[in-house]
Amino acid sequence: MKILHIDTNHPLLLETLIAQGFENVEDYSTSEEVIKRTIHNYQGIVIRSRFKIDRSFLDAATHLKFIARVGAGLENIDVPYAESRGIQLISAPEGNRNAVGEHTLGMLLSLFNKLNKADKEVKAGQWNREANRGIELDGKTVGIIGYGNMGKAFAKKLRGFDCEVLCNDIKPNMGDKNARQVSLEELQKKADVISLHTPWTPLTDKMIDNTFIAAVQKPFWLLNTARGKSVVTSHVVSALQSGKILGAGLDVLEFEKTSFESLFDSEELPQALKQLLALDNVLISPHVAGWTVESKEQLAKVIADKIVTGFKSFS
Repeated sequence: MKILHIDTNHPLLLETLIAQGFENVEDYSTSEEVIKRTIHNYQGIVIRSRFKIDRSFLDAATHLKFIARVGAGLENIDVPYAESRGIQLISAPEGNRNAVGEHTLGMLLSLFNKLNKADKEVKAGQWNREANRGIELDGKTVGIIGYGNMGKAFAKKLRGFDCEVLCNDIKPNMGDKNARQVSLEELQKKADVISLHTPWTPLTDKMIDNTFIAAVQKPFWLLNTARGKSVVTSHVVSALQSGKILGAGLDVLEFEKTSFESLFDSEELPQALKQLLALDNVLISPHVAGWTVESKEQLAKVIADKIVTGFKSFS
């Protein structure tokens, strides 16, 4: 089987596939249009996020048996069309779920204890103790929306804290010893913290908007280490300014490109983003929650194992 790799990954991925007898071709710089002209030569393709695998690309991929994305989501692939063509889709949410869980917890504790704000002030020569008095996670209610690999990993990290953990998911019977599954209405009624761990789908697009925020009964803290387009930034900014949202930890932003390029390539930033960046009670990271040294290797291992295991079904 001949596999095209269009994004760099941990060396373990190629090493494993080579050892198992797969033919691997690396092409990390050729344009999408050029690759489209040669993709018919390959039975598999391994991607991250360099470009979208759309209908026209799939039409050109006449011998493709599988697409493997070294990451958790498949939103840069036309999933329904690929499946209609009998192409198997592989992802690796198991590979970086621990990293996402740790990052989400780190953001929450940093927000609760004003660590970034305090750090900047001390380095600027300000010793403001009372203004940086924190709050404790113990006794709070954490609501997790989306209780798959990432949501479960975050809930597991919360076991060391004396807090109530609720989860909401479109699938029934997803709760476990770490979180009790409830309706969205109950989660909005009880939560002090709301953390998103959903994939991007038409159902989750712009889900955190004015209507959602108004339905949350208490002022709350918002965490998003899932997908930026699930949040309407201008609505969140208004809620942060009014105090309905007490603070936000955002690893992903509405204005990201699917290829995760820099937000700052364009000369003029959206007004909502400018406002968000100016707020002291907002902590932002550049889509790196699942981006650790360990997860890079683990993602490669999971993808390689799934390709090797699935080889017979690809044939």
